[in-house]
Amino acid sequence: MAIRIVRLGSPRVPGEGLRLGTVRRPPRGVAKSHLAARDFYDVWMPEAAPSEALLKAARSSGFGGPGRQADDDLATWKAFVRRYRAEMKRPEASRLLDLLAALSHRTNLAVGCYCADEARCHRSILRVLLEERGADLV
Repeated sequence: MAIRIVRLGSPRVPGEGLRLGTVRRPPRGVAKSHLAARDFYDVWMPEAAPSEALLKAARSSGFGGPGRQADDDLATWKAFVRRYRAEMKRPEASRLLDLLAALSHRTNLAVGCYCADEARCHRSILRVLLEERGADLV
């Protein structure tokens, strides 16, 4: 049993289990009744997503935008990581991570976000946070 970190909307793999959407908002233009069938998620879990304030700050910094210097991107990414980790230390978020880690020993789950590049997505941080809690990961 384990947790797989996925890009929401990507094809499911056999035995993946329940897919959790750790995103702030549902995908635009997709009816709730079609979310699972279109491989987005079975359960929406915005509590594990970065806050609106953090997402807004990342967008306003131009993170990943055209003309950004690699050093600026790295500094912005490090700030994002630091702030997201702080958000996930809140008691309710911490308990959620503990629950996911415990479930990973009993069942298969998939946790994901829409971002194309996991290396610059909160799901890469989520992966580390789950590993730190002893979760089984694929």
